[in-house]
Amino acid sequence: MELRQLRYFLAVAEELHFGRAARRLHMSQPPLSVQVARLEQEVGTALFDRSTRRVALTPAGRHLQARARHIVEELDTVRGEMRDFVDGLAGELTAGFVSSANYTVLPGVVQLFRASRPGVTLRLVPLTSGEQFDRLRDGTLDVGIVRDEVPQTPSDSSPALTTEVVFEERLVACLPVGHPLAGRPEVTAHELMEVPMISYPRALMPGFVDRVAEVLGTSSRTQVVEEVVHQETALGFVAAGVGTTILPESVRQLVPPSIVVVPLAGSPTTRLLAARQERTDESPVHDAFIACLRDAAAQLR
Repeated sequence: MELRQLRYFLAVAEELHFGRAARRLHMSQPPLSVQVARLEQEVGTALFDRSTRRVALTPAGRHLQARARHIVEELDTVRGEMRDFVDGLAGELTAGFVSSANYTVLPGVVQLFRASRPGVTLRLVPLTSGEQFDRLRDGTLDVGIVRDEVPQTPSDSSPALTTEVVFEERLVACLPVGHPLAGRPEVTAHELMEVPMISYPRALMPGFVDRVAEVLGTSSRTQVVEEVVHQETALGFVAAGVGTTILPESVRQLVPPSIVVVPLAGSPTTRLLAARQERTDESPVHDAFIACLRDAAAQLR
């Protein structure tokens, strides 16, 4: 039993006239009659009572009509659902994000994406950039919102990653409110060399740690006294007077009154990037998320 035969049968069952059904199906009547006869032969019983004056459904035909309608409707629904997957309107997407994205692009991209793709299940996973790079390569993450440049692929067997800059902001120094540099309009890298530094592990934040090192220079005078994973922990050490830390300017939304945020001289910046595996095939869901990410970032400028 073919789907085509069921559609032909339903047309005749609804029209109760082979000629009208054939015109509705944009075909001639003889092939339609042949297909209905083959269906009757396959099911082993007559589906229509035919006479020169009328066509009527048999009891078996009425039963098949009800069943066939349900089957065809279900298949049409499935076809529509499959088109939604192809068009990126259905499915799921797992996106990683660095914690600092919470204060810039993340709220906007979530709102835009869920509004434009209500049929897509969006899973958000807070991860450091380094963790995201690993999960992007092993395929357990679809898109990552990482900070600063992605490192080179560690081996030929690992999938290459592609990145796109979506947001850029200044780097700032966070200092205890009573520190001599806290009242300055800006501080230089040279001045920060004299202040104990709260830093971050490069394995987890390779791009950001490298960017800060680039801004400060490679002088051995940098005094790293603590290495932490979360910026909230770093700010706790700053508030306690342990030293300073360098973070994106959006951290202003997070700091307590005991911390002063001071821009760095020269206005060096840090960037948020959308990262994903390089692909030869299209991924409409991934593309849609990144498009929303661009739009969310544009709203912040």
